[in-house]
Amino acid sequence: MSTLADRTIAALRTNHDDLSAFVGGLSPGDLTRPSGAAGWTVAQVLSHLGSGAEIGLAVLRAALAGRDAPGQDFNESVWSRWNARGSREQADDFLKANAELVAAYESLDPGTRERLEVRLGFLPAPADVTLIAGMRLNEAALHTWDVKVAFDPRATVAPDAVEALTDLHAGPLDFMVGFIGKPDALDRRQATLRVETSDPERVLGLTLGETVGFSQVPDPADVVLSAPAEAWLRLLTGRLDPAHTPASVTVTGDGVTLDDLRRVFPGL
Repeated sequence: MSTLADRTIAALRTNHDDLSAFVGGLSPGDLTRPSGAAGWTVAQVLSHLGSGAEIGLAVLRAALAGRDAPGQDFNESVWSRWNARGSREQADDFLKANAELVAAYESLDPGTRERLEVRLGFLPAPADVTLIAGMRLNEAALHTWDVKVAFDPRATVAPDAVEALTDLHAGPLDFMVGFIGKPDALDRRQATLRVETSDPERVLGLTLGETVGFSQVPDPADVVLSAPAEAWLRLLTGRLDPAHTPASVTVTGDGVTLDDLRRVFPGL
């Protein structure tokens, strides 16, 4: 039976193959085009993903050896090297680094996928493969959208990544909603939301107030947000501006509007 870790790693492979094919066809001018990530060119997004792949591989190898993940000094050195590269080199090196990371995840046997503990300095307890692969998928899938939307305003996040991430955000990655969410955007007004997604169909509870976080599904709810799961994920990561919002996204009820939610989730 496929586990969430298996689904996540499979989605990482699909994402890599798809983005690699897309990047391989980009010209030097394409690489310097503004991306969907504010202030970054397409090449800079690929550089960010490439440096993240290099760091992620070092983290995974450390865990397999029973060591703590490399520290901030290591991360800074990796970012500095990648930032110093030209746009073509950033794109080409991304392809190599990401391929190596995805292959490393795929090489993990079922027992390792279930039992491996990854010690990360910013988390209070060791993470498992589902969590660290999920964090990578979240970054890879949404930044892939940043790359593709530079060329097609109708770009969407890949369906297999959407399915895995919808469950990851409501499960192992639920802490990210509190980290990303900005309760001050609503002056800490209290509201309970019922979130209904399609493709895949899920029903979630979200609480806005002193903090932002998932909760039990409210019944009744102050507000109901209905959206394709793909759009829901982009909302959580600051990528659902009016120009890229499907008509099927609706918010009903009193006290919170879609623009309010955009302010709560401005992205990083």
